[in-house]
Amino acid sequence: MTKAHVLLVAVMMALGVSLGVHQINPFSDSTSLPKIAVAKPDSISSRPQWIALYDSLGLKEQGLSEKAFYYAWFGFQKVKLANPVMAIADFTQSSRNKRLYVIDLLKKKVLLNTYVAHGRNSGQEFAEHFSNANSSFQSSLGFYKTLGTYTGKHGLSLRLEGLEKGINDRALERAIVMHGADYVSESFIKNTGRLGRSLGCPAVSVADSKKLINLLYNGAGLFIYSGDQQYIEKSSLLTGMAPLNEGQALGASLL
Repeated sequence: MTKAHVLLVAVMMALGVSLGVHQINPFSDSTSLPKIAVAKPDSISSRPQWIALYDSLGLKEQGLSEKAFYYAWFGFQKVKLANPVMAIADFTQSSRNKRLYVIDLLKKKVLLNTYVAHGRNSGQEFAEHFSNANSSFQSSLGFYKTLGTYTGKHGLSLRLEGLEKGINDRALERAIVMHGADYVSESFIKNTGRLGRSLGCPAVSVADSKKLINLLYNGAGLFIYSGDQQYIEKSSLLTGMAPLNEGQALGASLL
C-alpha cells in the first residue's frame, strides 16, 4: 500500500469517528454513502384543553376575550357544573356587540352568541362600574350558577345564584335574573347607538330569551367579565390562577 493510500485510509477513518458512523472502507465497490441518523425533535406537547377549545370554536374571531374565556374555564373547574353549559358575558365589549357566548362543554360547540345588557348605572355603551348592593342598578361581576325559572313581569325568567361572597352573592335578594327585554335589540342600537340598560340584570332579547333559558336552567354557569383588576384579585374562585402567559399548564376538564 502506498503512502497515499495509507493517508487516505487514515483520513476516512478519522472522518467516520467524528461523524459517529460505522467505519468506511474506501476500497468498497459500493458507491453509496453511509446514512447518518438525524435526531428527531421532541414531539410538541399537546395544548391545554382551554386553549384548544378557544381556538377550535373560533372564539377570538367572534370577539370573545381570551382572558374572559380563560378565567371562566379556571373558575368553573372549582364550581363543577351540573349542566355542562357555560355562558360568558364579556363586558369589555361595547353593548353594540353580541357579547354573550353560550358554550356546550360536552359537545364542544357555541350554542348561542347574542346581545346582553348591563345595568343602567354601570355605564352607557360600556359597562364600567359594578356593585353587589341593593338598589345600585349596577351589574355584578363574577361567577353565577343558574337555578330554576319563573314567570314574572318580563315573562319567563331565570334565577341566578351569585357564587362569590361580597361580589355577587346578593343576586337573589336583588332579583338579578336573566330575562327578555325589548330594549335589547338591533333596532334599539340603531336608534340610540347602544343597547338599553337593565336594573342590573343580564337581560337579553325577547326573541332569544326562551331559547337561552332552556339552554341554561338548572345548574349551568354564567360568568360576567370586565377585566376589572380589583375583582380578579378579590375573587376566591380565581385564587391560584396563573397569569395568562403561564396558563399553559392548565387544561383539566371542567366536567
